[in-house]
Amino acid sequence: MVRRRRMHGAGAARSRAGVVLAVAVSLSLAACTGPHAAAPDVSSVPPSAAAPSPSPASPPAPTPSVPATPAPLVHPVGEPVVIASNLDVPWSILRLPGGGTLISERDSAQVVELLPDGRTRVAGTVPGVEPQGEGGLLGLATPRAAPGDAGAASVVWVYAYFTSSTDNRVVRMPLAGEAGSYRLGAPELVVRGIPKAGNHNGGRLGFGPDGMLYVTAGDAGNSDNAQDRGSLGGKILRMTPTGDVPPGNPFGTLVYSFGHRNPQGIAWDSSGQLWASEFGQNTWDELNRIVPGGNYGWPVVEGAGGGDDFIDPVQQWPTDAASPSGIAIVSDTIFMVGLRGERLWQIDPSTGEAKDWFVHRFGRLRDVVSGPDGTLWFVSNNTDGRGTPAEGDDRLYQVRVAA
Repeated sequence: MVRRRRMHGAGAARSRAGVVLAVAVSLSLAACTGPHAAAPDVSSVPPSAAAPSPSPASPPAPTPSVPATPAPLVHPVGEPVVIASNLDVPWSILRLPGGGTLISERDSAQVVELLPDGRTRVAGTVPGVEPQGEGGLLGLATPRAAPGDAGAASVVWVYAYFTSSTDNRVVRMPLAGEAGSYRLGAPELVVRGIPKAGNHNGGRLGFGPDGMLYVTAGDAGNSDNAQDRGSLGGKILRMTPTGDVPPGNPFGTLVYSFGHRNPQGIAWDSSGQLWASEFGQNTWDELNRIVPGGNYGWPVVEGAGGGDDFIDPVQQWPTDAASPSGIAIVSDTIFMVGLRGERLWQIDPSTGEAKDWFVHRFGRLRDVVSGPDGTLWFVSNNTDGRGTPAEGDDRLYQVRVAA
């Protein structure tokens, strides 16, 4: 479907397609084609952050990974239980490899620690955050194993994506203390210069199986950013833990894939394949299988129908059934939460078949992660200015998952 180039925020009125789930493409298709503090004082910027526009040569053909033997699909079992309440515009859940959980709060710029009794305490406030619209303190991540940097293996870094007064950027902060008394140190710049706006800021972070940091960047309300490989907007970025361009990036810059409108969730399956959720505009939201150098079509197309020039989504939804944010993969089952859709989606990546859970039960859902002992955690986002908060919102929930 060729889309209209009509720009507005994710919360504005959007025309609706019929409520139909459509599998857009098989997996083999890709193979064929109290904040407001001053910004941190940094003395240098990774040269890759503002790389010049590359030559117009065609990107290399995407090479899909060989899937592992599929694990049995899992699904929610029983009723979700509340494990924390009264969160203030929560955005990202970070379960630390060494134990404990941190949650970012968009508008307060605070990173709070979840305590065993469900209370929270402030582990740190990220300086330089300027909340505006959908911007503020967004994604959190930490390397999959205790990092990382040569000569400093004992340092545990917490990475944060946030909106400053001039741009979106990523910093990392050393984590001190232990579970129950964590505290964040002074930030170090990783990358800056990602376009910002009142909407379409992207903001999800994740460390891949390759040890590299992946960052989702929205088009910042300017659709031309998405197809401009010299811009960091409308992209999924891949970088070293210190913000440099790693070997294997398709264009010799931080850009890993492009043609994105507002990607909001990333996760990897057991074969190392990267998946991403993406906000559409008027018609289709998307789940995409990400390949290096892939062009996902925005703003030329929305949803499937890109032909040979673009990679179609594996699954798409009408915008009122999804407006997707975070995703998690458990036992090679993809779980995706919806904001406007107010539900949890369970997706079989091998077929694109999807089933929704807890529809309109808990309001807007922002992030989802794998929990302990065969559980899934997800967080509501009803205090973000677009939801209808109930008493105790926002909440962090836990539900058991099993085959």
